Amino acid sequence: MNDPILVIMAAGMGSRYGGLKQIDPVDEQGNKILDFSIYDALRAGFKRAVFIIKKENEALFRECIGDAVSKHMKVDYVFQDIKDVPEWFKIPDERQKPWGTAHAIYSCRNVIDAPFAVINADDYYGVEAFQVLYDYLVSHQDDDKYRYAMVGYRLGNTLTENGSVSRGVCETNEEGFLVEINERTKIIKTENGAAYSEDDGETYTDISVDTPVSMNLWGFYPSIIGELKIALDKFFKEKVEKNPLKAECYIPIEVDNLLKADKATVKVLSSKDKWFGVTYKEDKPFVTASIQALKDAGVYPTNLWD
Repeated sequence: MNDPILVIMAAGMGSRYGGLKQIDPVDEQGNKILDFSIYDALRAGFKRAVFIIKKENEALFRECIGDAVSKHMKVDYVFQDIKDVPEWFKIPDERQKPWGTAHAIYSCRNVIDAPFAVINADDYYGVEAFQVLYDYLVSHQDDDKYRYAMVGYRLGNTLTENGSVSRGVCETNEEGFLVEINERTKIIKTENGAAYSEDDGETYTDISVDTPVSMNLWGFYPSIIGELKIALDKFFKEKVEKNPLKAECYIPIEVDNLLKADKATVKVLSSKDKWFGVTYKEDKPFVTASIQALKDAGVYPTNLWD
């Protein structure tokens, strides 16, 4: 079995943030959140990284992140292209959004030859999260079922004061395996804790802040690629017509479908580390302060790549 790969989803333009947030520095040394994630992955054991980006951002990513990282691990670039669709599918007029996280992972189909972890480029996951996921990937494999994994976080530790967030809400069994996951695309912090909406904010349903959620920190084997092709074919045939400009195919939804079909198990790994990220520009001061606190505690050196 080849060494696990770190797959980084960085094709989103950060519309709510107001710019290409993946390359926005969060410390005085010019490091981005992604630098800290890659640093953590490297010391956990990952030796290869795959960036999923937009083709037009390639030169910028190489300059701001990839060139420095390539001195420490092998780096590949994969492009998530809105035109990467089945031949029979007609892209809706005025469609600009990518086709979602499941499509992003499918974009890697020609470079995935080993177990792999998936992360968002703009989320901080913590040291322990990468270690527990790496350890899982090198000690398990598919058998009669796909044996995937994810790192779960407490919902209350993943909310922002500055707007709504999208989270995969998880239900687990006593053995720590995922039973069900529901993608909630609009969750907000409230006076009583948290609530989610399924009608674009018209109404809200309360949800416990202790609920485990997915932050797209997944552990997969190459078998997921074939399943995503099937899922995307169905998505383009059945889903896009209902919402041609915004419909997306999400990893949590497709994983949940595999669970329901009894084709996969997903071990939910826990991490004591606190997640944080920059969904909105107003989140950045908190992230900067959190990174500095981790440096002060000795978790990271002042200069990561020196």
